[in-house]
Amino acid sequence: MTERISTQRLVLAQPAAADGPALLRYRLSNRLHLSAWEPLRAASFYTLEDVELQLRQMREHLAAGSAVHWLLARQGSTELIGLCSFTNIVRGPFQACHLGFSLSEEHQGKGYMAEALQAAIAHAFQTLELHRIMANYQPANVRSAALLQRLGFEREGLARRYLKINGHWADHVLTSLINPHDD
Repeated sequence: MTERISTQRLVLAQPAAADGPALLRYRLSNRLHLSAWEPLRAASFYTLEDVELQLRQMREHLAAGSAVHWLLARQGSTELIGLCSFTNIVRGPFQACHLGFSLSEEHQGKGYMAEALQAAIAHAFQTLELHRIMANYQPANVRSAALLQRLGFEREGLARRYLKINGHWADHVLTSLINPHDD
């Protein structure tokens, strides 16, 4: 069964096999908008076959405990407006993960991602019992910088030429959020 989190305006749902067409529409309609912040994508990334494969992998990672992915939609709608994920979950003495997120261009500036991440982070800390969430962004991504700061993430440093984004090695600001209820 797919887990869901409801907020005032949104529903966060873990991916299901039936989400392929909605995720493909999201990818296609935001292809240009997200290209500055993502790796170069092969043409196959924008096919239903690839989307269905990725959805299967997301569910496998969830079952293995190595990642949790959320698809974001507004209450009462099936249109996907964003994604967030907690990946590279490491247990043992680390209890940490990486946070990734994206929001459709037309829904920017409305507070949707802050609302979604507040709920998803609460789930990560309370249900998954993680201690640390790490989020990295390119210095030019002022929206992500402001959002992470509002959510309480603290800057920890700058990683030079950290990830290959849109065909070029890009610097990233490293931030983290520590579970406030974890001693």
